Amino acid sequence: MTRHILRRLAATVPLLFVISLLVFFIAQAGPADPVRDALSQKMTPAQIAAIRQAYGLDRPAWQQYLSWLRSLFTDGGGISLSLRSPVSGIVFPALRNTLLLGAAATLLTVVLGVAIGFVSGIRHGRLADRAAMLLVQVGSNLPVYWLGLIVIWITAVSLQWLPAGGMHDLRGDGGFGDLLLHLVAPAFVASLVSMLIVARFVRAAVIESEQSDYIRTYRSQGFGRAAILGKHIGRNILPPIVNTTGLTVGSVITGVVFVETIFSWPGLGSVLFNAVAGADYPVIQTGVLLVAIAFVLVNLITDILLDLLNPRLRHGGAA
Repeated sequence: MTRHILRRLAATVPLLFVISLLVFFIAQAGPADPVRDALSQKMTPAQIAAIRQAYGLDRPAWQQYLSWLRSLFTDGGGISLSLRSPVSGIVFPALRNTLLLGAAATLLTVVLGVAIGFVSGIRHGRLADRAAMLLVQVGSNLPVYWLGLIVIWITAVSLQWLPAGGMHDLRGDGGFGDLLLHLVAPAFVASLVSMLIVARFVRAAVIESEQSDYIRTYRSQGFGRAAILGKHIGRNILPPIVNTTGLTVGSVITGVVFVETIFSWPGLGSVLFNAVAGADYPVIQTGVLLVAIAFVLVNLITDILLDLLNPRLRHGGAA
């Protein structure tokens, strides 16, 4: 088991290297020139060329890539071309806020998705099941941007239960309660589609388990419904839950990037949006690479958890 996990860890190294190559060269392939666009009205061509040389933008692409890769390990990604400040001071605080929102959205995805799917599965064919599947069909096709606007209109404008955006109330104390109020709506919007996908898979797993031969055997031996649901069906649907949750994290991350713009959440999505508008290559490259690393790590953790839940691998590791 340990060697199996170490092999998976080692396989992520070349994957991250390839991702860094793609991130760098795709960003460089854009037609924008940040120095020329920002300074062409203020400086002469000779001065602009000097600035390009100072930032290393006049060198071949492969040299720029190696320089950027080295800067990731030394000074956090270099200097922002538009803000003239360290990329690490721009990206990492925003990443922390994005991870907070992503963690809250993932928590809602797992808790509500499993609850909806489990209840729907054990009440297969009844009213609760039909209502849940209608919710899944409708909700999983809603555009995130439109849903965010609707949630703001209902919770902030009409009912005035939650703030319309931001991370803290400037007039408040900025405590945990204030943060939680600002977190509820964007986390729900970011999690909805993934939540309903998890619910659908959990429902299918519960129905399949309930119709299996071994569950019929337990029933014939007099086991109670609560014992069968909690001990046997619950244990058997755990791997599909872990697998589906890991696969939907990509949707959660994508949703978070859009949701941050809608709810004015000061996260990586807002930073990347501004960086793309200003062709700020160091910020774009570092921010996108961090998102990709988070996605790869989540999938790696998912694979490791599935291996730990696999009795054959556990037995092999113990042997």
